[in-house]
Amino acid sequence: MKAVILAAGKGIRMLPLTKDKPKILIEINGKPFLYYLLENLKKAGITELGIVVGYKKEKIAEYIRTHKLKITLITQPEAKGTGDALRQAKSFCDRDDFIVMNGDNLYSVEDLKAVQQKDRFCYVIGKEVEDWQKYGVLVISKDHHLVKIVEKPIDFVGKMINVGLYKCTYDIWPAVENLGLSLRGEYELTDAICLLAQEHKVKVLRLHDYWLDLGCLEDILKIEEFLKTRGENKDGIIHYGK
Repeated sequence: MKAVILAAGKGIRMLPLTKDKPKILIEINGKPFLYYLLENLKKAGITELGIVVGYKKEKIAEYIRTHKLKITLITQPEAKGTGDALRQAKSFCDRDDFIVMNGDNLYSVEDLKAVQQKDRFCYVIGKEVEDWQKYGVLVISKDHHLVKIVEKPIDFVGKMINVGLYKCTYDIWPAVENLGLSLRGEYELTDAICLLAQEHKVKVLRLHDYWLDLGCLEDILKIEEFLKTRGENKDGIIHYGK
């Protein structure tokens, strides 16, 4: 299965580290964050990868020359949101199923394998948390279909949040093409997922292992410590076994 990483943003919340590099190349334990994404995707069986780039894309192009994965860089001309970013990857994905993830999120090999479901449904990965007000909450039917995603709800609708890892079928493309602008003036991938949910085409899987979000400067130390606890071999490669 192919994978698409959305990594075109400027990473404003990570300044000054993103002044001269994209967020995905911020160093974690001496290696770019992208290194860990590529290693886990490779271990999960992904052999063909598209990275949607924009800000400082030449830096990413320079880095991926050192990697053995088959990687295609896909330019998002303007920062119009995650839905627009995915739209740029349509020709890369062709008619194949594929997984989608944000470039500032790292998922375990186990979860990257689990999301590669071989059926006609799209999938979104969820995780139960207590501070659900900060996230997009997944409203789920009894048969594990997604009903809708409620962004940062004030009233309680559930504890299962969207962690930003998806498996998409070809059905995603009409949904992406029919997107309108969100309240913040962007084309949102979650809105496309919700359109498909209305047609009962999206199921929810529970996160099994870990999800690391590089959202702000304070997250760097947390992620470094987490990866160190997973064990580091003398060759400098992080190993993610439990």
